[in-house]
Amino acid sequence: MQPTPPIDRPAWKALQPHYQRIREVHLRDLFAADPTRGERLTAEAAGLYLDYSKNRVNDETLRLLVQLAEESGLRSGIDAMFRGEKINVTESRAVLHVALRAPRGASILVDGQNVVPEVHAVLDKMADFCNRVRSAEWKGYTGKRIRNVINVGIGGSDLGPVMAYEALKHYSDRSMTFRFVSNVDDTDFAEAVHDLDPLETLFIISSKTFTTLETMTNARTARAWSLKGFGGDENAVAKHFVAVSTNAKEVAKFGIDTANMFGFWDWVGGRYSMDSAIGLSTMLAAGPENFRAMLDGFHRMDEHFRTAPFDRNLPALMGLLTVWYTDFFGSQTVAVLPYEQYLKRFPAYLQQLTMESNGKHVMLDGRRVDYDTGPIYFGEPGTNGQHSFYQLIHQGTRLIPCDFIAFKHSLNPIGRHHDILIANVFAQTEALAFGKSAEQVKAEGTPDWLVPHREFDGNRPSNTVLADRLTPAALGSLVALYEHSVFTQGVIWQIDSFDQWGVELGKVLAQRIIPELENKTEPQLGHDSSTNALIRRYRKAKGI
Repeated sequence: MQPTPPIDRPAWKALQPHYQRIREVHLRDLFAADPTRGERLTAEAAGLYLDYSKNRVNDETLRLLVQLAEESGLRSGIDAMFRGEKINVTESRAVLHVALRAPRGASILVDGQNVVPEVHAVLDKMADFCNRVRSAEWKGYTGKRIRNVINVGIGGSDLGPVMAYEALKHYSDRSMTFRFVSNVDDTDFAEAVHDLDPLETLFIISSKTFTTLETMTNARTARAWSLKGFGGDENAVAKHFVAVSTNAKEVAKFGIDTANMFGFWDWVGGRYSMDSAIGLSTMLAAGPENFRAMLDGFHRMDEHFRTAPFDRNLPALMGLLTVWYTDFFGSQTVAVLPYEQYLKRFPAYLQQLTMESNGKHVMLDGRRVDYDTGPIYFGEPGTNGQHSFYQLIHQGTRLIPCDFIAFKHSLNPIGRHHDILIANVFAQTEALAFGKSAEQVKAEGTPDWLVPHREFDGNRPSNTVLADRLTPAALGSLVALYEHSVFTQGVIWQIDSFDQWGVELGKVLAQRIIPELENKTEPQLGHDSSTNALIRRYRKAKGI
């Protein structure tokens, strides 16, 4: 049965004339007409409070968006995901990151088998290992304590762990150093190990297949660096390397004891894997108890998404609003603005989660879409971004919906800092929504010639996500919020949010070009004239 394009659904068709009626309505007027709007257009779950009142919607918009979700089969899609059905159609895989945080005793089936006991067996193994390293029971080959941990991975095997480490740094063991190597650029590895002692360093090699080009190139360099520190003694490898992988043969061949291999499953996509064994560095840094608290936050949001009506469902509402702006207003971007320094890597993490998931040009059955999908996500922590790109958001020609993320309490209270920080959150959303009219600018005594430059149109939409403080549980809820928002968008657009064929072509071509750069004899080049010329120029610079 062919999927129905969203543009053919009754709700979508009703939204088109509705958009024409509402597109010029200003948020000033929407708030003036409804004094309770700011309290009414809110939702709360899993420790997160969502204020979506500063969006260019009215009750009819929201009713039609919810109708669109229902007509698109969002409820059945959610149920299918939680049942372990193979909703990743191009790879014939289940999509069960929700199983990674299911409580002990739960039942989630894949091909008739309950995977939850396997998940907890890996979590228990991770916890035991982390406790031994953190207590110095696990020592390096010479008996020295492990003081440095380097995670080697790329994509979902790096962005999630980096983001989580930075986000939970307040809870981390400060007697240990944590670093992350992802880029095949040799500088990334060189800087990561520059001031470290190999005798005190543990590498986590994170690669499901143990064949990923960038990760294994860095892993072999890490191995050589370690062996140099041990005078070439290969027996040292087993005490200074562990693997997050499913390829026991390659792990053993590398010299890692497979007893120190932590597995995960093909129903976990890389960008959805930070709460699997891929999060081993997170657990080493923050401890098993905090890691499990993070999983509980994930699970609470999962259950909210699974059970709550769409008109009070945080991920569904955020996903539907993204569709509204992308496909009706023609907005091409979303700004994610965490007012919490510990979340400085959160926008980068979301870039993969959102754009690798929904950057698709065909529907589930392979037909090309004739509507927009997958907006561009970007962001920077507040208040830094205010002195950077907010100018364009406030007074530029493009409509950029914004998500502001803030916490009522600081983890490091110092004087007035947090009050000033939060005042900026509230002020920015107010300024974006209501702006400043020419009359207001003139009333301040501004010369006429300067008035247009100081006028703010307003009517720039935003969400505000507010939580008590950045705890491990809050981080889990926040990540799950965006995971399920992405899922909601994908269901509406009828695309596969869980494959990533778009990353393959460049990787395949790189494998062809590598020997052409390294061969001592002049290769027979068969690329386009630009690529051929670049290869020859690079070879000349190498002196070959």
